[in-house]
Parts: sequence; structure tokens; C-alpha cells
Amino acid sequence: MLRRETPVHKFNLNPIDSVEYDLDLDYVGDGEKIHRLDVLSPKREGSAQPLPVYVYFHGGGWTSGDKDPLTKYCATQAAEGMIVVNANYRMATRFQLKHMMQDGNAVLDWVARNIAAYGGDPTRIVLGGDSAGGHIAALLTAAAYAPELAEHYGIRPPVAARNLRGLVQHCSIADFSVLFDRGFVLSLNFVRMLLPERGRGQHLRSAARFMSPIEWLDRGFPPVYVTTSERDYFYRANLNFIEALRARKIRVDTLIYGRRSVNTKHTWQQDDTHPESQEVYRHLGAFVRAVAPRAVAAASV
Repeated sequence: MLRRETPVHKFNLNPIDSVEYDLDLDYVGDGEKIHRLDVLSPKREGSAQPLPVYVYFHGGGWTSGDKDPLTKYCATQAAEGMIVVNANYRMATRFQLKHMMQDGNAVLDWVARNIAAYGGDPTRIVLGGDSAGGHIAALLTAAAYAPELAEHYGIRPPVAARNLRGLVQHCSIADFSVLFDRGFVLSLNFVRMLLPERGRGQHLRSAARFMSPIEWLDRGFPPVYVTTSERDYFYRANLNFIEALRARKIRVDTLIYGRRSVNTKHTWQQDDTHPESQEVYRHLGAFVRAVAPRAVAAASV
């Protein structure tokens, strides 16, 4: 295995030294920064049991952002006893949601083929992300259960639905119907921006169905962990998603802060200096251990 010695200090202050950092791995093969991912794994001695894999997509309103500032967040999760994959992807306005979905699918294909070499178990994968990245993670999860959705984005899920053990949503927008509410913080231009030819000739509400994970929930959908607050732009979308999951008897763990929690503005989870973020990390580690437990070896006959 090739391990790059790129220092993590340039990404985050006070890096976690109990974690191995394999940075800027090309998951497509085109040499582009936008198609790079990092693998973060806890330092272990000898031949240890494979660990669950947490695949993370950064936020940025579908138009900006990068994996590098999420290094510290991902390292905190690796230290909790999992392999973390932190990925970049193509973004608007040059690209549309279909390209983001295809990149996310390529990340999962890379994980399925390569993560065992880093100590990860490709049959115990949890997807996650913040804001737009959480939206992509939710759509990828839904596409594993909904062939119509996968076909719409031109992808063939490389990971079997049974191997997607959980989904993490940090301030995500899993319900696009809120964009049609009067006075919502984002305009309908965001819907158009994510569509081919900016949605020219398409009925936006019909198009939004394929952009809205809440529309594609299946009773076999994996457990979900949602963190949000009343200070989050997408608070209402998160509450709608939680309600829809519960209505379908899908396990959903939540961490929701009220407006008095001043450290919980949109995507506060990225900043490890907040006690509220540390609470998120503790809950997240427990969630992954619960939904992606180590398989018990069959007793020898």
C-alpha cells in the first residue's frame, strides 16, 4: 500500500496522531483534484479485525467546498474505531447533480474494490455528509433500493443495499419540497442549477422528486442518524425527513438543538472546538458501532 506522507497540519490544527492518513488517492484515474479521496484509519498493531467504513461527502451548497477542511472531523471518527473515506466530487455550476451522483457512485465502487487493503470491511458501509454532501449521501443510499432512481442518474450501485448499514445526515436537505415554500432561504434557482440545461423545459416539481431522498424511502432503508438545530437553514427539511422515516418504521437516531444553542449554526459539526460537535461525534461513533457491528465468526464444527 502506498502511504503519502503529506502533513495534515496544513488542513487542520492539532491533528489527531492516533490516525493514519492516506491522502489524495485518485478514485477515477484522471489525475484531477476533484476526483481524489482520503482514507483515515486508526493505528492498530498486527492483523486486526476489519472495521466498518464511513464514507463522507463535504458540503458547500453543491457549488463549493473541499474534503481537506473535513480532515479533522473525519479523523475524530476514525479514532472512534472505523475507516473513514473523505471524498471530493464535481460541483455546480459547471456540473449537475447527475455528475455528483456519478462521482459518489465511483467513490463507492473504489471503496468496494480497495477498502479491505486499508483494514475496512466493504460489507459494513455507512454513508454520510453535511449539507449538500449529506444530500448526495442520502440519494446514493436511496438509489441502492430504487432502480428507477439509479437509472435516472445513469448509475449502477456497486454496493449491495444490504451492505449499506446506515446513513448520517448533518444539516442535510433530504426534502426538496421545502424549496417551494414561500420565503425559503434558497431560491428555486438551486433546483434549476442542478438540472441539465438548468431545467429548461422541465416541470420543476416533477424534477425535484428525483432530487429529494424523502420521496424514495423503502421499508428496507438502513438506519439514519440526523443532527440539526433550529439555527440550521434546513431544520424543517430535517424534521420532515425524521417524520417520514418514523412513519415507515425505519430506525432514526436524532440529535436536535434548540435556538438557544449558539454554536449550532448550519454545518456546525465541522468545528471540533464546540462541545455540541463533540456530542455529535460521540453519538455518531455509537451509531456506527450499533448499525455496523462486527460479524460473529461461525463456530467451527
